[in-house]
Amino acid sequence: MRRRLILSTLAVVLVVVAVFGVSLVLVESRTIENSTKENVRSEAVRLVATVESRVVAKERVTAQTIGVAASQGRYVRIDLPGDRPPIEVGDRPDGDVVESHATGAHGERVTVQESRAAVRAELGRTLLIILLVALLAVGAAAALAVRQAHRLAAPLTDLAETAERLGSGDPRPRHRRYQVPELDRVADVLDASADRIGRMLTAERRLAADASHQLRTPLTALSMRLEEIIATAETDDPEERALIKEEATIALAQAERLTDVVQRLLTNSRDPRTGSAVGFDLDEVVKQQIEEWKPAYRSAGRALVRSGKTGLRAVGTPGAVAQVLATLIENSLMHGDGTVALRTRVTGNQVVLEVTDEGPGVDESLGSRVFERTVSGHNSTGLGLAVARDLAEADGGRLELLQQLPPVFALFLSREVPDTDASATA
Repeated sequence: MRRRLILSTLAVVLVVVAVFGVSLVLVESRTIENSTKENVRSEAVRLVATVESRVVAKERVTAQTIGVAASQGRYVRIDLPGDRPPIEVGDRPDGDVVESHATGAHGERVTVQESRAAVRAELGRTLLIILLVALLAVGAAAALAVRQAHRLAAPLTDLAETAERLGSGDPRPRHRRYQVPELDRVADVLDASADRIGRMLTAERRLAADASHQLRTPLTALSMRLEEIIATAETDDPEERALIKEEATIALAQAERLTDVVQRLLTNSRDPRTGSAVGFDLDEVVKQQIEEWKPAYRSAGRALVRSGKTGLRAVGTPGAVAQVLATLIENSLMHGDGTVALRTRVTGNQVVLEVTDEGPGVDESLGSRVFERTVSGHNSTGLGLAVARDLAEADGGRLELLQQLPPVFALFLSREVPDTDASATA
């Protein structure tokens, strides 16, 4: 912007200088030409009057007496009546000249000549003065343009930094003003927006903290109750007793995982920069989820299988990763069809966990918007995938829709390279 302001100002000044400069040059050249002709004519009239007065007074007319009255640098020729030779003063100019004649009452004739080279020299001096004035005007305009561009661009740059800082999550108002009404208005709006965003973030964090705190107590009570169920499961049928313990163990694992997620939300609400990502065995999380969801899939007459590379370690929060995977498996159970496949693979320095099914897929009108809150193609709340993506990003990963039909959701996590691989690489 600063460059455009300077160039536009200079362009306007150059156009004005060019238009007026050319006009001034034409006028000045015409003026100098006419002035020279008028001076030569006036001198011819003045000299013929001088010659006539000396002739009437019967004084001698010589080159010396006429040279005193003639202007320097001009050629003068005096033709007297009778057989007297002409009198010449000065050097006859070569080339093109400006010439004028005057005749006296007694037959005297005076011719005055001036070389056009002198006219051109005077015109050149005038053009030089005009050029210097034009350069001075352009220089002054450039200095003024730079000053004005800085005065306008610096506040805009500052406002852009303020907006960028506001978008990055720092809602502190800056309260800077620039003595330019339009820019001050933008600054007022940004400060007001910062205040509103700050209040909203504070309210959201307080709400998350309160909700997390309130959820911890019932979850703890639920965990204790499940532990009691496992400890007191008494029945004569060994298979039934084993089934009760298995279901209670799975429910307890789910409650503990949910407790970890709630605790993580509570910690993040107090300090969003706090992270709990660690290296963990991805196979254990996948195996845990398959065991938890197999009964539900058996009841629906569907299968849940896994494939791909095993023995992978990823960096993240195991509870959050399990919650993301549970969301994808539940979506496939509720909205998909056929077999649901979990596949693990490696790409670069990342571990990828894909979830796909044989259902109708994601509606074409939704596309990547399926991760937006309140966006759903099946009359649900639309929060599941949005929360799952937030959990993934909080661990430094990402959740993406790789393919709409058949649907393929992929969770990307940083890969933890084993010491053996690192040693081999070194």
